[in-house]
Amino acid sequence: MRFIKKFLLGLLIIIAIALIAAAFMKKDYTVQRDVVINQPESVVFEYIKYLKNQDQFSKWAQMDSNMKKSYEGTDGTVGFISKWEGNKDVGIGEQEIKNIVPNERIDFELRFKKPMESTSQAFMITEAVDSIHTKVTWGFSGRTPWPFNFMMAMMNFDKLLGADFEIGLDNLKNKLEQ
Repeated sequence: MRFIKKFLLGLLIIIAIALIAAAFMKKDYTVQRDVVINQPESVVFEYIKYLKNQDQFSKWAQMDSNMKKSYEGTDGTVGFISKWEGNKDVGIGEQEIKNIVPNERIDFELRFKKPMESTSQAFMITEAVDSIHTKVTWGFSGRTPWPFNFMMAMMNFDKLLGADFEIGLDNLKNKLEQ
């Protein structure tokens, strides 16, 4: 009985320390990757501004072949919403185009509903390297609320999500260079 009390007290102390530490840990995160595509900036931007085209290159869009998708609005314009409902790997959520600067940048808002509710900001930036090469930067930022931000110390968000961005950007490069 004494062992159980000491064990439970020790466990409570560890949990309390973790909760206190989480209060002082960073809550914001940003992940981004880039690739150079052998196409002019106008060609690349014209392709990536359409959310439906992400089905052709995004790793997340390819994780569930039975994913249900629906759309609201006109693709490639501010206010367009792409909704998804998939397996446990992709969950349920939606993505909305929030801002477009032609041949420069597209900003999205990602609203995850399941398995965990959260909102994150994403973007794709195009930059002409020269007349026939374009650098594409794909990024994602968000905030992990307390006390869940404690997990960020144990997980490398940049490495975890960055690998998925790299796959998506490689797919995009291959698609546009065909």
